[in-house]
Amino acid sequence: MKKLKIALQKSGRLHDESLRLLKDCGISIDNGRDQLKATAKNFPMEIYYLRNGDIPKYLMDGVVDCAIIGENLIVEKGIDIIVKEKLGFSKCRVSIAVPRSFEYSDIQDLQNKRIATSYPETTRKFMESQGLEAELHIINGSVEIAPNIGLSDAICDIVSSGSTLFKNNLQEVAVIMESEAVLAVSPKLESSADKLLQQLAFRIQSVLKGRSYRYVLLNAPNNKIEAIVEILPGMKSPTILPLAEAGWSSVHSVVNRDVFWEVIEELKQHGAEGILVCPIEKMVL
Repeated sequence: MKKLKIALQKSGRLHDESLRLLKDCGISIDNGRDQLKATAKNFPMEIYYLRNGDIPKYLMDGVVDCAIIGENLIVEKGIDIIVKEKLGFSKCRVSIAVPRSFEYSDIQDLQNKRIATSYPETTRKFMESQGLEAELHIINGSVEIAPNIGLSDAICDIVSSGSTLFKNNLQEVAVIMESEAVLAVSPKLESSADKLLQQLAFRIQSVLKGRSYRYVLLNAPNNKIEAIVEILPGMKSPTILPLAEAGWSSVHSVVNRDVFWEVIEELKQHGAEGILVCPIEKMVL
């Protein structure tokens, strides 16, 4: 039986969040300690745990059918890999940072400077787009230390919260690109694996949609229902059910988590009571 071959980061935050996503998709992985290859128990899938930097090559060569990988790595490798789905986690940015003592006013101040980076192609293309030249020092590891030991004048690296930059007396001065985890597909994907990929993508989309919304139940007097329905940004329209107490109804709907608190406050102002909020495990449209 054909199995979908997927590559995941061997360790780190992306590894953990990728496994959580697959688990939420109902995929149980039979994975022993330190295994580099595992099999799903209830879905035709093989999981390969690889070094992050090796995954694009495995995709290009068709060794794996798909992978969960940072979008920034695809850009760095400069290869034509299809992004099937953006996954909404492991968000970061690739940025230029300089020491806080560096007298920086704009990007032109980096002309002919030394830049330490683990992303030489991304850095080089950015500098060229700005009409600048720079001496790149390629470092595989802790890039942030480079200015402190005199190896470079600036760095180009991944930034999440910015706390690592702060601890190393650096300041972020230019964002090259925004990145997040994506489901990437091999350009050599066989037709026999495409059906399984579509099944996986459907499950992932359902999980991601569920994470983006909250299920809301509330009670309201019937003379307030019309105003409350106007507030609720439901998928189509709220469900309204009569309560045992005359003149009252129960209203059920979904609310996007990005506007959740604003909506809840407005509902209370318009007479909603007993508001119950539940997470949504999956949402199938």
